[in-house]
Amino acid sequence: MSQLGIILQARTGSTRMPEKVILPFYQGQSILDLLLEKVKKLGIPSVLATTVNPSDDRICALAEKHAVPVFRGSENDVLDRFIQAAQQMGFSKIIRVCADNPFLDLAGMQRLITEFNQSDADYLSFQLAEGKPSILTHFGFWTEAVRLEALEKAQKLTNEKLYHEHVTNFVYGNPELFKVQFIQADTLVFSRTDIRMTLDTSEDFEIQQKIFEAISKENPNFAVPEIVGWLDQHPEILEAMKKEIEKNQK
Repeated sequence: MSQLGIILQARTGSTRMPEKVILPFYQGQSILDLLLEKVKKLGIPSVLATTVNPSDDRICALAEKHAVPVFRGSENDVLDRFIQAAQQMGFSKIIRVCADNPFLDLAGMQRLITEFNQSDADYLSFQLAEGKPSILTHFGFWTEAVRLEALEKAQKLTNEKLYHEHVTNFVYGNPELFKVQFIQADTLVFSRTDIRMTLDTSEDFEIQQKIFEAISKENPNFAVPEIVGWLDQHPEILEAMKKEIEKNQK
């Protein structure tokens, strides 16, 4: 029986906005707090994979607070960090969650898990218009699924820095070497290019903090339809997002 688990990736040493995942984001909670709570709702084994850098001791303390185990590995070779975390936890199938996505969609994550459990794919994620994998968009709503053996194969096949920094890039970028599959994203967002809910900069942080607070007041259990509906009623926010999308090309 193959064991599926969630690996949540977090560190404080982000180049564009250090400490973004542990700063107070909503009602005194950090983005990492919110994500750890959200992921636990799925009832699936999970681990937080951070770095051996002493500055990430605070990330470990947060995980401990939420009773989520921690694996500490290389800061720059994230591929190796994932492989070792999965091996330590006994995960053969991995759901990868990045800690800079406060609007992670739980329903989408559940769908991905269900489909991955029924699939023989090495890699599965959501796809947008023009065949773009969700990881290469600015949405920040979705996670991706990958088999441990695919990551181990990638590690053997490439020493290129890019592929060791970006965990799944080599796998989905080489469909002739791996079985790569996609789920079509919701038609509501499928062709949109004006929404940015992934968080890299202090501008993103400010915009998303405002959105999170406003939507949480209206509906604490918000999902993608509520987010899109709210954004369409606030064109000034979409305009601010557009500037960040131009500045932070994927």
